[in-house]
Amino acid sequence: MRIDGKYSATKAIPMKERLWPSARITHAPIWCSVDLRDGNQALVNPMGIETKLEYFNLLVRLGFKEIEVGFPASSDTEFQFVRRLIEENRIPDDVYIQVLSQAKDSLIKRTFEAIKGAKHVIFHIYNATSPAQRIYNFNKSKEEILKLAVDGVKSVKKQLKNAEEAGSQVRFEYSPENFSQTEIDYSIQVCQAVMEEWGASPENKIILNLPTTVEASLPNHFADMIEYFAANIKNRESCIISLHNHNDRGEGVAQCELGLLAGAERVEGCLFGNGERTGNLDIVTVALNMYTQGVDPQLDFSNIPAIAERYSYFTGMPIPPRLPYAGELVFTAFSGSHQDAIRKAMKARSKMEKNALWDVPYLLIDPHDIGREYEGIIRINSQSGKGGAAYVLESEYRIVLPKAMHPVLGSIIKKAADKKQRELQPAEIYDIFMTRWVNTKTPLNVLDITEKHIEGERGSDLPEQVATIATVEYEGKRYAIAAKGNGPLDAFVAAMKQTPAPKFNITSFHEHSIGSGSDTQALAYVQITKENGQEVWGVGKSSNVGRAGIAAVVSALNFKE
Repeated sequence: MRIDGKYSATKAIPMKERLWPSARITHAPIWCSVDLRDGNQALVNPMGIETKLEYFNLLVRLGFKEIEVGFPASSDTEFQFVRRLIEENRIPDDVYIQVLSQAKDSLIKRTFEAIKGAKHVIFHIYNATSPAQRIYNFNKSKEEILKLAVDGVKSVKKQLKNAEEAGSQVRFEYSPENFSQTEIDYSIQVCQAVMEEWGASPENKIILNLPTTVEASLPNHFADMIEYFAANIKNRESCIISLHNHNDRGEGVAQCELGLLAGAERVEGCLFGNGERTGNLDIVTVALNMYTQGVDPQLDFSNIPAIAERYSYFTGMPIPPRLPYAGELVFTAFSGSHQDAIRKAMKARSKMEKNALWDVPYLLIDPHDIGREYEGIIRINSQSGKGGAAYVLESEYRIVLPKAMHPVLGSIIKKAADKKQRELQPAEIYDIFMTRWVNTKTPLNVLDITEKHIEGERGSDLPEQVATIATVEYEGKRYAIAAKGNGPLDAFVAAMKQTPAPKFNITSFHEHSIGSGSDTQALAYVQITKENGQEVWGVGKSSNVGRAGIAAVVSALNFKE
């Protein structure tokens, strides 16, 4: 690709000293959802009135106190939706609905008709201010564009008296559209004129919304713009600086966060970043980023799966699998080293207090805090390590393998995933485990087995012994075997020497139970060392602990790489 002068770098903001780099976000901003307006107009199939009513209810439940409900003058559907909200008393007393209009007298008048009877309203007007729009869209000078903005304010004021007499409390918001590509001093000039015409004061603050209509610079440059604007607008205490970020460069969240560091107090955005082109700001991500830093976002995202399901139902838009916090794969580890670190940390946290400082490697947030589960954290494909499959068996099926057995299982599962060229589901991992270890019957199978406990004469020091009598089949031939030992497993091992099966010694033994009551089962893990030096693991399962150990020996002798 060649530039050839077609593109140029963004001009620096004339900052002498920056304060935002040392600032911190210590409290939530004022949130305003624009899902029902900006988000809705970006949909292939915009929502109907009934769907928008349901979406509005969701936004209220999540805790939004300011909700932009539409552009009532743009269509009858938009107008009737606003009327339904008001006439059916759907708006809680502590929620402001926000309506949008271009700075045109006819549109402003129609919008006031739509909000008649509403208790709390933010009346939002805008006009384009960037050089390109002044040239291509309007063919107007800076002075003429400024006059459009001021005339829009006058039009709102002309309609305001009737609305207030009808019981409406109306706040005012102005946006210099495409602030991000407008000369910064000109943006201040226009907003200053709007503030003065409105008569803004500390008691009657105006919302100055500074839209990144097109994200066109680095986040640090945007922070400079906001700090410069806040430092140079007169009567700063009489305005609320609001952000409306888009995501054209993929940096919308970063620009918003740096904008808050630079002095903004309010944020407009959509759930999961829905919006024109590459989307609006994702309010969910910004809010939960705050949460992970110990800041209460004042929005309830404690059940992200349910919110995501409703969002997709309303909009027809899928949640990308890698979207922070909400995506299907964001609490999933495929890398073996990641899996091992997560498994160990999660096991350690199970013994800690519920609110212990969250420090699990690779997981920024406790999935339970947002309604997600741990079961899907570790998923298995050909990139997975030795501990991942073991974690799945433990978390999903309560099968706790000895650590020394993890590499063996991991190698087998990795080969299976590589062969299928996809992720393996927990049930598939379990089936492989059972097939390779627990359910094997060749070359060795126990057809029947009897145990007899032998005690010495009363008062003697002779140790108790167990006699094992069994019929086994090895490589298609049957053998009747019997031997004594200090327990069922020891006796069976001794008896196996009467067959042509490889000679071996037990070098490691582990067992645990799963289930409860009458359904309790014993799982035994045995490592044997054959006379050729080969070490092999076997697994046995039975309601009888002794029989589980014998089954594990059979499993080890049957195991094939």
